[in-house]
Amino acid sequence: MKATMLLCDAAQVADGKLYILGGGWSLVGPEPSPSAVALKVDVEWHEVDIMHHWELALEDADGQPVHVDTPEGIQPIEVRGDFTVMRPPAIPEGSPIDVALAVNFGPLPLNPGSRYAWRLIIDGQSEEDWVLAFTTRPVTQDE
Repeated sequence: MKATMLLCDAAQVADGKLYILGGGWSLVGPEPSPSAVALKVDVEWHEVDIMHHWELALEDADGQPVHVDTPEGIQPIEVRGDFTVMRPPAIPEGSPIDVALAVNFGPLPLNPGSRYAWRLIIDGQSEEDWVLAFTTRPVTQDE
């Protein structure tokens, strides 16, 4: 599989297409603000018609999970789901089939002046380029 990831202000999927608002940034804050991760996954021909499990987890600069306080206690910031891709009748045999995913987040309480990364895992596997890094601005004396 191949995955393309993009940080944005908001994203949605409609009719199999990604609609992205404020996309392509890697610097945010320092105040918490809503954000999203837009994903386009290319599923290989031999990987269709089966369920695939995906996870998107936030990590700190050391590759450790980022945790937040929730009503259920301290929890890692992560999202997971499943998708199954069917072969469209008009596509040539052997062609990859794309899947669009949009994951939106409310304001996350991240530390100012820090580095973070979203890591994508599909079917227990992650690739080097399935990591989407960003930095939070430091707090200045004006704030």
